[in-house]
Amino acid sequence: MKAWQFTDTHAPLTLVELPGPVPASGQVVVAVKAVGICHSDVGLFEDEKWLQLLSLPIVPGHEIAGEVVAVGSGVSEYVVGDRVAIWSMSEMHGYASNGGFGEFVLAKTDSLVRVPDNLPLEMAVFAEPGMTAHAAVVTSGQVRPGQKVGIIGFGGLGQIGVRVAALSGARVFVAEINEDAWGRAKDAGAERVVKDIGELAEEHLDVVVDFAGFGTTTAGAIAAIGHGGRVVQVGMGRLEATIDTYALMTKGITLVGRAGGAKESMKAVLDWMECGDIQPAMEKIDFQSIPAGIHRLKTGQVSGRLVAVY
Repeated sequence: MKAWQFTDTHAPLTLVELPGPVPASGQVVVAVKAVGICHSDVGLFEDEKWLQLLSLPIVPGHEIAGEVVAVGSGVSEYVVGDRVAIWSMSEMHGYASNGGFGEFVLAKTDSLVRVPDNLPLEMAVFAEPGMTAHAAVVTSGQVRPGQKVGIIGFGGLGQIGVRVAALSGARVFVAEINEDAWGRAKDAGAERVVKDIGELAEEHLDVVVDFAGFGTTTAGAIAAIGHGGRVVQVGMGRLEATIDTYALMTKGITLVGRAGGAKESMKAVLDWMECGDIQPAMEKIDFQSIPAGIHRLKTGQVSGRLVAVY
């Protein structure tokens, strides 16, 4: 099979030919039909800390949707032709096991989530970032109806986070540097959109979810949130941040990190997408364009989510 392989920080992806995976007991092979590209994929090339998570060489890509094309012994709950998204938290696809930047993926059955029949597979890709957004807002953020919630970044995760917060009954405020996305943020349920989270300090936000994670955004969230608020760190644009611990302590802020979520969060987002409550924006590219797509995301040339459709 053809695959884009990552070998080291600062090194380009390499197009390679790998043997097709063969399922063992309890496993299936999924033909990748679509894979999302996120800032974590960009970070692989910029920060050596990512190497602590990786088994090199590795095929990246953790936002995967496709069709089952082979099943191993003992598998009865899935058959060839089933449409699935992959819960990456179980086997760390794209990091510890080969991911969706290749034509086929090997997965255990407990890593699979069924995709509704009427939902296109390129949309099902959003189940994985949607899982993280849902868990950040609902589980870690503990968002309740009527609360003021700030969302930093209106990209692939942020656009879903806004909808989850709005559907949870919160008042939503968005900080997004790209003004071209402001209209979509308001359409998604934001009552106010600004460039920098600091502009929302007078709102005394109850919860801020940082889907960008570029260091300064984390510090900005702590500076802007109200007393007793919760800051949820999700974005990994940078793996370090300098924060004002005085503000953290004197305002009694709770700072929590969130990476991924449970399969139940994936299912919740798929249900919302199936009924049209969540309609994330995407731009489709092809398999050959994945390296160029990563570069475009790095340089801020993408609005919504880049999805490679095979």
